[in-house]
Amino acid sequence: MGFFDKLFGAKESKAVEVEIYAPLSGEIVNIEDVPDVVFSEKIVGDGIAIRPNSNKIVAPVDGVIGKIFETNHAFSMESKEGIELFVHFGIDTVELKGEGFTRVAKEGQEVKRGDTVIEFDLELLEQKAKSVLTPVVISNMDEISNISKKVGDVVAGESVILVLKK
Repeated sequence: MGFFDKLFGAKESKAVEVEIYAPLSGEIVNIEDVPDVVFSEKIVGDGIAIRPNSNKIVAPVDGVIGKIFETNHAFSMESKEGIELFVHFGIDTVELKGEGFTRVAKEGQEVKRGDTVIEFDLELLEQKAKSVLTPVVISNMDEISNISKKVGDVVAGESVILVLKK
């Protein structure tokens, strides 16, 4: 602990509460109910899933877009508080090779909560994907001391889905 940490308090000692908003409109589903062990067993992180009823994925927080998969079905981003998020539309949607998805945002782009990242054709994806349940996971759970999950129907960019303590 350095001089400035003693003077101003170390970063680690200040608990930060961060609200994560719905990246798509629909209904919250338990992450354990996603038909893919990578998500249901929380291998890539903890969070929730959403059964979508709209046609776009928005930024769930203010931050920076990290990686957008080549097939536009998933992306990662980091919030200004250092929360690392991963949004993955559907299950086995990578096999569609981008069909039904349109990228709107760019990798490295700064976004505000509610900015559109990806648009999709829900009707087409409901027919072709194994599942349209969309996991929203926190990939740096080792830095999170508490996670509170919401339930019910949500509106993209407006409804809180997770409250984290970092």
